[in-house]
Amino acid sequence: MRGPKLNEGATAIGERHGTKATAKYVRSSAYKARVVLDLIRGLPVHQADEVLQFTDRAIAHDIRKVLASAVANATDTDSGAYIADADELFVLACFADEGPTLRRFRPRARGRATRIRKRTCHITIVVARMSEDRLEVVQARAEGRSSSQSANRRARVERSRQRAEQAKAGVDQIDADEAETDAIEDENADDIATDEVEGFAGVEETEVETVEVDAAEVDAADDADEAPAASGDFEAAEWAGSIKPDVDGNGPDTHPIKGNADSMLYHTPDSRYYKVTKAEVWFDTEENAEAAGFSKPGSKKDED
Repeated sequence: MRGPKLNEGATAIGERHGTKATAKYVRSSAYKARVVLDLIRGLPVHQADEVLQFTDRAIAHDIRKVLASAVANATDTDSGAYIADADELFVLACFADEGPTLRRFRPRARGRATRIRKRTCHITIVVARMSEDRLEVVQARAEGRSSSQSANRRARVERSRQRAEQAKAGVDQIDADEAETDAIEDENADDIATDEVEGFAGVEETEVETVEVDAAEVDAADDADEAPAASGDFEAAEWAGSIKPDVDGNGPDTHPIKGNADSMLYHTPDSRYYKVTKAEVWFDTEENAEAAGFSKPGSKKDED
């Protein structure tokens, strides 16, 4: 539907149906423009602008410009074309006429050509002032919308304020509980310290000296246990210059060489695997270890 083609003074002299704006030679077909124009016909200007703003068609951008031009013409007080404010205007008529078609050709096979038609159109929008009854309805809706928005905003602010007060009250309660807990812990700590001081004050001087003597004896016993045992405490092995390890696998300082009976290898303190090797026999010198049939790691490979 194209809609009525109303124009200023088109039917009679002095008769005016609204204020128009026209965009000519728009590079689009009239068919595409009419699809968008059907969406805004009869709508208030601000609502028609919102519809064009969110319409997903390229021609909607050009139609929105034409609508803005028509509103500017209708609200211009200097030229004498003023009819009403922008809030009181609506789209009285809108239509698109076909403009001249630009013909181009595209070469095809066998020397033929295909015609290309680049169409244009003329877009016209007429705006007019709404009737008194419709203005009352539109204003009532606008006032109701604004009042509801204000009420909703006040309700949101009140809810936010209540949540903030509840959160603050919870934080204050937590701080009070922590302060009470700290006070109780400090009081208990003071009581414990007082009891300890009173207990130490009742101990006599002789008892303290006895405790110190006992501690010295314990330290001496520990030093004796940690000291390396003499070679006389170990059992002699079957080879010359060898000693069997104790229960913990240790040997005396006089026999620092470890011997492994499974692999028949001996390891000196500077050997790579000395620490990880479990000694089954300890030797005092490398000569005694080799005389017993043990060899140094890597010696067989050197001989080969």
